[in-house]
Amino acid sequence: MKLANRVKTLTPSSTLAITAKAKELKQQGYDVIALGAGEPDFNTPSFILESAEKAMKEGMTKYTPSGGIVELKKAIVNKFKSDNQLTYTTDQIIVTTGAKHALYTLFQVLLNDGDEVIVPAPYWVSYPEQVKLAGGKPVFIEAKEENEFKLTPKELEEAITEKTKAIIINSPSNPTGMMYSREELKQLGEVCLKHNVLIVSDEIYEKLIYSDDNHVSIAEVSDELKAQTVVINGVSKSHSMTGWRIGYAAGPSEIIKAMTSLASHSTSNPTSIAQYAALAAYSMNDEPVEKMKQVFAERLDMLYNLLIDIPGVTCVKPKGAFYLFPNVEEAAKSNGFTTVDDWVRALLEEEKVALVPGSGFGSPNNVRLSYATSTEALKEAAQRIKQFIIRHQS
Repeated sequence: MKLANRVKTLTPSSTLAITAKAKELKQQGYDVIALGAGEPDFNTPSFILESAEKAMKEGMTKYTPSGGIVELKKAIVNKFKSDNQLTYTTDQIIVTTGAKHALYTLFQVLLNDGDEVIVPAPYWVSYPEQVKLAGGKPVFIEAKEENEFKLTPKELEEAITEKTKAIIINSPSNPTGMMYSREELKQLGEVCLKHNVLIVSDEIYEKLIYSDDNHVSIAEVSDELKAQTVVINGVSKSHSMTGWRIGYAAGPSEIIKAMTSLASHSTSNPTSIAQYAALAAYSMNDEPVEKMKQVFAERLDMLYNLLIDIPGVTCVKPKGAFYLFPNVEEAAKSNGFTTVDDWVRALLEEEKVALVPGSGFGSPNNVRLSYATSTEALKEAAQRIKQFIIRHQS
C-alpha cells in the first residue's frame, strides 16, 4: 500500500528517539529525569474539574456547534477585551480541539500549493510540518541568539517573496521563552502590512511571563494589524488543561467561517465537556494561574543560575513559557561529540537526563529544558549535566 505524498514530506519528531530511550531506561528501573515536558506539572484547578462534572451530570454531553458553544465564544470575546484591549464578535472566534488544531485548520484554509509561510527559527516543531501538510512551503529565518532569538524587520523584509502568504509569530516563544515588545511588533507589522502578509500570532504562553514586561498581541498594536492577524490561543498552558484539548482562533470573519466549515467535516466539534471546563476557566479570576506562575518563576531563576555555572553552557534568560534553551555547542565539542544530538544521547545513557535536542526546533547548537517539574528534580538534573560535562572534558 502506498501512502499519500503529503505525509512523505513530514519530518519525524526529533524528540521521539530520546523519549523512547528515556521510557526504555525507566522500564529497566533507572532513575531518569525527563525535562522534555511541554505541559505544566499541576493538575487542572479544582473549580474547573467541578464545573466539568456538573456539566456531565446536567447532560451537556451531546454535539455542539462546530465552532464551539456560544457561551464559550462570548467568554473568549470578554477575555480578549479584558486582557488585550481587543474587540471581537463571536463570528470572529472559532473554538478548536486544542490550539494545534486551530493552527492546522488555519493553514488548511489559507494555503495553496507553493504558498510560502515565514517561520522564524527556533520554532515549535509542528509549524513547518503543518505548513507542508497544507501544500505550503516553510521559509526559515534564523533569529539570532545575540538578538534574544527575535526576528528583525530587515530579516523579515529580505525573506518575503511574491509567494509569501503568512508569517508565524510566537510570543512568548516555545522553545526560547523570548518575547517581542510592542515596538518590535509594530516594526514587524509594518513590513507585513507593506507586503500584505497575514500574521499568525501564537499566544498560547501569554499568561506565563516572569519579567516586568507585559504581553502584547500584535493585533492590539493597530486596527490595520488586527485586520491582518489571526490570534491563536487556548487554555492548555494557562490553566494546566493540556489534555482537555481546547484552543481557539480569533481573526477576520471570512477566515473563521472557512475554518469552521472545515472543522465541521473533520472533528465535528470540540469535546462538549471540555468546552464547559474552558468556560469555567474563563469565568473565574486568574488566582490559580498566578499561583502556578509564581512557582514557575522560582524554578526559572533557580535552574537558570545553575545552568550558567556549568562549563561550556550559555543561556539567554527567557521571559516567558516554561523552557530554557541553552547553547551547549562548546560543551559538546569539549566533550568530544560531533553534534549536540550525539551529546544529548550520551547524556541520557550515562546520566539518565533526557533533554530535547535543539535540531528539531531549527537550532542544532541548543537544547530545550522544561522546568515544569519539581525543584528537586531540576537541581539533580543540573548536577548530573555538570558532572557529565566535567567528566568528558578533553
